[in-house]
Amino acid sequence: RRSPAPAAMAAPPPVSAARRRCPPLPAVEPLLFLATLSLGLQGPLATQYLWDRLGAEHGYIGPNASSPAGCGNGSAGHDPLRQEVEALVSHWNLYINLGGFFVGLFSVTLFGPWSDSVGRRPTLILPAVGMALQAAIYLIVMYLQLHVAYFLLGRLLSGLMGDYNLILASCFAYVADTSEKHARTFRVAILEACLGIAGMLASIGGGQWRKAQGYINPFWLVLATSLAAALYAAFCLRESVKQPKPAKLFTLTHYKTVYRLYTAPEHLSSRRQLALYSLAFFLLVTVHFGSKDLFVLYELGSPLCWASDLIGYGSAASYLAYLSSLGGLRLLQLCLEDIWVAEIGLISNISGLVVISLATTTPLMFTGYGLLFLSMAATPVIRAKLSKLVSETEQGALFASIACVEGLCSLVATGVFNSLYPASLHFMRGFPFLFGAIILLIPAAIIGWIEIWGSKDDYNHFSDASPSPADG
Repeated sequence: RRSPAPAAMAAPPPVSAARRRCPPLPAVEPLLFLATLSLGLQGPLATQYLWDRLGAEHGYIGPNASSPAGCGNGSAGHDPLRQEVEALVSHWNLYINLGGFFVGLFSVTLFGPWSDSVGRRPTLILPAVGMALQAAIYLIVMYLQLHVAYFLLGRLLSGLMGDYNLILASCFAYVADTSEKHARTFRVAILEACLGIAGMLASIGGGQWRKAQGYINPFWLVLATSLAAALYAAFCLRESVKQPKPAKLFTLTHYKTVYRLYTAPEHLSSRRQLALYSLAFFLLVTVHFGSKDLFVLYELGSPLCWASDLIGYGSAASYLAYLSSLGGLRLLQLCLEDIWVAEIGLISNISGLVVISLATTTPLMFTGYGLLFLSMAATPVIRAKLSKLVSETEQGALFASIACVEGLCSLVATGVFNSLYPASLHFMRGFPFLFGAIILLIPAAIIGWIEIWGSKDDYNHFSDASPSPADG
């Protein structure tokens, strides 16, 4: 018998078969986890470094801001030198945050729509490298004892490359690219759970590490995690855009794409829902950021007077809401539509904030944290609803606009809640939390109205389409 021809033996498999044997798209969750861990470590450490540097420069070596010493007697609050240092730290934080926000506002809305054409990987690599550059500049400032104004330079460089908001936008767009519509809400919830886990690790580990070894070693981890995120995006993550193509970056077309999302005349019903869901998202995230900013201040003051260990447990409890919301979302989806899961999440958020606003004892405070166990179930539902209202080629533009909304939420929350807290101390210490609970009634009403109004439209459409008896 003749042996098979060599050409036949060496014939390569068809391209389609080779593609079928390729591994599936790697998850984007590890990248978001690394970037969030970097950010979660960097923020509190930078603020504490500013406190120590500026305090030393002005001759103030007083109790740490997180120390409950003298709780309830108000002695620390009347120290003029301490107040001067607090004002300087808050001003520099404001300059750094405002600079990053306004630069990032233009870069995120530029890179986000651009990623709809060229793919998501470039818009994941660039901001991760920018965050690494910012960490490197912070390290140089610490090593050489440079002026703290160089912190602003690092923040601006990171903002020019998209900053963390672009990573957030690109990760959610990546999930929208690679998930089916019916499973998208849970995939988005997994991404948000990554935010909670990374934030919890950063809040617990960063403070203890700083106490043990100072600022420089933890900031090397900030740099390492940012670089790891960039390397993961460059070498481990596959492209999620189906047919990437070259596109010009510096053009007004990208900004017009974001503008058209909310103003295009076609699909008027979808555009109206887009605007309403965005408003609900803005109010919900503003309350979330604002209340989170005040938890530590509220726990430090009288009558709670928590020490650092209890504050750590409270911070961990607040971050655990991400994981409990993920599990609750999965269970509730078995018997309820996503929109009603969001309403239950808002009820959990409102009830938890009301209890915290009235908390005068440690058990009652932790009861409030417990009631927040489904508080993060609403945001993934809103993100998923928004992504389903636009086409596949608009996901980058959509999530870029949402990332900018989140940046605005942070600024508004800082201004409103941090102003409301001292103004309400004389009549109710927990009033900002009660105020937040009242504000959350608005997104609850918006989401419920959209569902009822949308169902009515579907019913009218069905009635108009069904044949009349005369037609039979």
